[in-house]
Amino acid sequence: MSTARRLLQYICVPLTCVIVIVAVRTITFPSYQTRPPPCDVTDQDFIPASTDRLDRLGRAITFRTVSYEPGRGTPQELLKLAAFIQDSFPVLHSSPLVTREVVGNFSLLYRVEGTDGSLQPGLLAAHLDVVPVTEEPGWDAEPFSGLQKDGFVYGRGTIDDKHNVMGQLEALEFHLVRGHRPRRTLYLAYGHDEEVGGHDGAQKIGELLESRGVKLEFILDEGLTVTKGLVPGVTKKVALIGVTEKGSLTVKLSVQMKGGHGSMPEKESAIGVLSQAVTNLERNPQPNLWGSGPERDLAEHLATEMSLPHRVVSSNLWLFAPVMRWVLSLKAATNALCRTTTAVTWFHAGIKDNVIAPEAVAIINHRVHPRQTIQEVLDHDVRVIGDPRVQVEVVSSLVPAPVSPSGPESPAYMAVQETIQQVFPDSLVAPAVMVGNTDTRHYWKLKSAIYRFSPNVMGPGDLARFHGVNERISVQDYERTMNFYFHLMQNVDEPLVGRRHGHEGDL
Repeated sequence: MSTARRLLQYICVPLTCVIVIVAVRTITFPSYQTRPPPCDVTDQDFIPASTDRLDRLGRAITFRTVSYEPGRGTPQELLKLAAFIQDSFPVLHSSPLVTREVVGNFSLLYRVEGTDGSLQPGLLAAHLDVVPVTEEPGWDAEPFSGLQKDGFVYGRGTIDDKHNVMGQLEALEFHLVRGHRPRRTLYLAYGHDEEVGGHDGAQKIGELLESRGVKLEFILDEGLTVTKGLVPGVTKKVALIGVTEKGSLTVKLSVQMKGGHGSMPEKESAIGVLSQAVTNLERNPQPNLWGSGPERDLAEHLATEMSLPHRVVSSNLWLFAPVMRWVLSLKAATNALCRTTTAVTWFHAGIKDNVIAPEAVAIINHRVHPRQTIQEVLDHDVRVIGDPRVQVEVVSSLVPAPVSPSGPESPAYMAVQETIQQVFPDSLVAPAVMVGNTDTRHYWKLKSAIYRFSPNVMGPGDLARFHGVNERISVQDYERTMNFYFHLMQNVDEPLVGRRHGHEGDL
């Protein structure tokens, strides 16, 4: 046998094996999706978006419960909203099963007593406050009007986050009106300052529950949504459940050097040295960690529902993970899933046109990948800057959230998934990473099964509505919100049992 033929054989045999393995895995890769009986408008337990329910949501929006900064909010508006909630749900607030507490002066904590003490309680969270409204033009309705128009309810808080507050309360009221006596105890926790860190609201609630020795089965807070047209390779809607949150690290860089008159400059300046440091950071990003965290689970949970090229890749990440890692890093939105991001958000230097600045300062904001520590990010910065003249100072930091379990082996996750697919039967479900932060940071000690999901549909054009102009929710989505929480309350009102999944892991 010639050398060329022998070489060709050495290449073809392994290549053929790889192709066979890829083909078999693509064909046999198991589905993570469920097909529970859908929630239907003809069901006797369906909650319609009636005029009175929509009016209650609209009224809730009219309360200007704005958080401006830690310790500075709108206390009178929060008190008015709390009173409105109490008046709006008379059965809930008069039920012997329900206790209501005010925590941190303005936050609300409800406990719905269950009959089965062997079942650990669950907790549904949301928040009462909203971000300020800027002077940007373009609102189709007054931001605190709660106006119903063309099938939508408009106003600050309609998707962040009063729709979840009111949807949960409507679901619970509906349950109690029907004479339901829950088996599992349920908490509803509504912080009043989530938009500025939650230190006077959710943190106090978390500390109170911890002091009472409360251990939870699961926690569900606001978070990712049902997305439309946002996941490459998938034509269906995709409901993303946040199983972790990125951390954050804000770093101050400063350089102090000799100043002087602009007519006699030294070879280097504080501005020049700092500019080089910033350039080094931008040209040498934090390591690409795609595939080491929940972003890998996102791809695998959707693999069987993708177009063929995407399915081949997502079913065989043992082979194609490096390709995915590179492709996703090319766009800002997907690059944020791959690594700790580095953003230069502030740069200040100079005092006069003809004076050499003696000091230059920059602020760097990192959003920390769940598989990295704060110290690792900081060490990377110092190494990349590589100049002892640049002082690196930590301004603030928050470690990434623990990664909650997902998939069939996690009963709490599956309860959320199956509820989503009851109310959104045309949607797929997958775990994902939250790039922002929620009040769940204050509940970490209570449970490891913490999920972040908001039951409304968002397309590419809707993303700017979060904290932006024309925040709104469709009437249909608010109806889905109420029914999602109602069905979740039903689905968790029994022992939650894990189930085995057929996938045996990567080759």
